Amino acid sequence: MCGIVGYIGKRDVAPLLLEGLQRLEYRGYDSAGIVVTSPKAAGLRMVKAKGRVRDLEAKVPARFKGTTGIAHTRWATHGAPSDVNAHPHLDAENKVAVVHNGIIDNASELRRKLEADGVEFLSETDTEVLTHLIARSQAETLEEKVRETLRVIEGTYGIAVLHADFSDRIVVARNGSPVVLGVGEKEMFVASDIAALVTHTRQIVTLDDGEMATLKADDFRTYTTEGTRTTSEPTTVEWEAASYDMGGHDTYMHKEIHEQAEAVDRVLRGRIDDRFSTVHLGGLNLDAREARQIRRVKILGCGTSYHAGMIGAQMIEELARIPADAEPASEFRYRNAVVDPDTLYVAVSQSGETYDVLAAVQELKRKGARVFGIVNVVGSAIAREADAGIYVHAGPEVCVVSTKCFTNTTVAFALLALHLGRTRDLSVRDGKRIIEGLRKLPAQITEVLKQEAEIKKLAEQYADARSMLFIGRVRGYPVAREASLKLKEVSYIHAEAYPASELKHGPLALIEPALPTVAIVPDDDLLEKNRAAMEEIKARSGRILAVAHQQQEKADETIVVPKNEDELDPILMGIPLQLLAYHTALALGRDIDKPRNLAKSVTVE
Repeated sequence: MCGIVGYIGKRDVAPLLLEGLQRLEYRGYDSAGIVVTSPKAAGLRMVKAKGRVRDLEAKVPARFKGTTGIAHTRWATHGAPSDVNAHPHLDAENKVAVVHNGIIDNASELRRKLEADGVEFLSETDTEVLTHLIARSQAETLEEKVRETLRVIEGTYGIAVLHADFSDRIVVARNGSPVVLGVGEKEMFVASDIAALVTHTRQIVTLDDGEMATLKADDFRTYTTEGTRTTSEPTTVEWEAASYDMGGHDTYMHKEIHEQAEAVDRVLRGRIDDRFSTVHLGGLNLDAREARQIRRVKILGCGTSYHAGMIGAQMIEELARIPADAEPASEFRYRNAVVDPDTLYVAVSQSGETYDVLAAVQELKRKGARVFGIVNVVGSAIAREADAGIYVHAGPEVCVVSTKCFTNTTVAFALLALHLGRTRDLSVRDGKRIIEGLRKLPAQITEVLKQEAEIKKLAEQYADARSMLFIGRVRGYPVAREASLKLKEVSYIHAEAYPASELKHGPLALIEPALPTVAIVPDDDLLEKNRAAMEEIKARSGRILAVAHQQQEKADETIVVPKNEDELDPILMGIPLQLLAYHTALALGRDIDKPRNLAKSVTVE
């Protein structure tokens, strides 16, 4: 959600910043802007544009030189998308430029005070408040001007600041919104996401909340918002620039769906312990005695991560026999939940920066809870805040709609469930059974993906539906929830997921030929119950697409997926429905990698 890129060095800065913005397009945005300067320049030069980065690039003049600059892609929160509301924002004298991710909660109050002092605002944004406060500060250094401003700010921010009087530096700060430094050879980078940096450097420093940094061409230093120096050593990120390329696919979503077999192999690699029929999860820091003391598991996530958590909770209950449930982190953090010392809390986030999840983690830590993280991005905020956790190793996921990271997260939950189970009462035989099932997953995923041509034909048949119903029971219900979300996100077709057991309690009123139903029908002990639900739909002239382990007589069409162990079947059953959503969106001409109104990393409430 929004994107920041900055550079200071000797190279021509505008092409670097525009390239960085293009690599951040997947985060979601509606406008973009760039400001440049250099030690030899007189003031700041800025260009902004509503629309895509290509629209901004078309407006940048041929002679737009500089060796220092900051740039931004904005996702509207305060004020509609427009050239004026786009970042960066300048003060009245064109000396200070600010780009900002996050939300300033007390912006209205500060704006009124500034207007009373004669300040004229050009935009409707909360960010412009920062610009004027920094410009009006009487502090002698840029660092102190920014610190002085942040003392009166309430809310979340990742900011980068340029000042014409201090053209040898960029000052950045973080509170609740990611800021990452890239260390180059006599040049420095800053961004809100590693994706914008890996073309130029893999030496990364991630700021913590309440931390600032000053970037110069040949050096950087970090410190708190109170001015105390901090020690931040660069780390080497494992992802390379090629990981962010499309690799011959037409969209990132298509590429990432097809990367899932390899991604699952990666999350399993080095973690299976055949000798004891369990797994090694070094990041957990949880010995057998501690594992046996856990009385409940509470999983917190948002969107797709929440659905992965629902599948995870079922696996933990089934394999470890520990009561477990999943809840949206955005709801949990506001309902004054009872925090139990015997409960293990698991925070789930692809980016590791999801604000609602991060805020829930921080509240739980404040109350003394034990919190594990399941995230994809090494060194992300949730990974650092959590006591321990599991990296899902899905690799970079560029499409706003999550596919491979969802699948890898569910596999990570299977590993956690197996680990907890084997420290408790799960037998060696069942441990081996689950391990064999996990090892089958990559080949079975490949088998599912070979059906893409048939699934594409089905998608084209369903693309004219105005609404679709997804149903499943127990293991199938979270799959239905996630499949419904995928279709909504990428095709804009309304979709609703419901437990198949609840059809008689209301949803049957919706059934008609114009409302297709997608039924998740695993071959488990509820098979006949699911078939009965399809009977009810067919009796009311409803059309059914089944996802099952065998052809379903009552369905109009069936997508057959390979059978694994009952506990692991949900991991596979969602994959053909990712393809269904993708090809439905393709048939409708949607912007698949960047669905309207959505952002990849939701770093505001």
